[in-house]
Amino acid sequence: MVFLTALWLPILLSAVIVFIASSIMHTVLPYHRSDYRQLPEEDKLLAALRPAGLKPGQYVFPYCLPKEMKSPAAIEKYNQGPVGTMTIFRNGPPVMPKFLAQWFAYCLVIAFFVAYLTGRTLPAGVHYLAVFRVAGTAGFLAYGLGHLSNGIWKGQPWPATIKEVVDGLIYGLLTACIFGWLWPR
Repeated sequence: MVFLTALWLPILLSAVIVFIASSIMHTVLPYHRSDYRQLPEEDKLLAALRPAGLKPGQYVFPYCLPKEMKSPAAIEKYNQGPVGTMTIFRNGPPVMPKFLAQWFAYCLVIAFFVAYLTGRTLPAGVHYLAVFRVAGTAGFLAYGLGHLSNGIWKGQPWPATIKEVVDGLIYGLLTACIFGWLWPR
């Protein structure tokens, strides 16, 4: 067993490395650019939505309670379409410093739990590959597999979902490398 205090450096460094890698993957590399599309006639749709006074939150349309889903009226709404979900943010430009700070905090939390699991599973001085396997699996579980539920339940297109899973695999591998490299001897 390795105490968390002995793993503060891999926790911090893996969070920093994943943060930097994700920044590069989302701003420099082109493969995420097709994840979102512009609404057709965006200006008209936004003008139609403004008077509704939408508050920040998640919306589903057409909306109905589970017991109403098989009613003829609900079925007709679904057949007429559109059918979807929508997330509304507060008005104003995106607050990137806030989002980036939250993402870094999330990376730290994941690194902490990777350290906890790996530290409770493996002793000090164990071979690099053993640390790599445990830390990498935990990192991939945390960064990657949770995105699959977006494709299943939220209608996220599968190509975008798979890209997020691949990103999570890369983040998990980077985390594994850092923990294997800095594991106490």
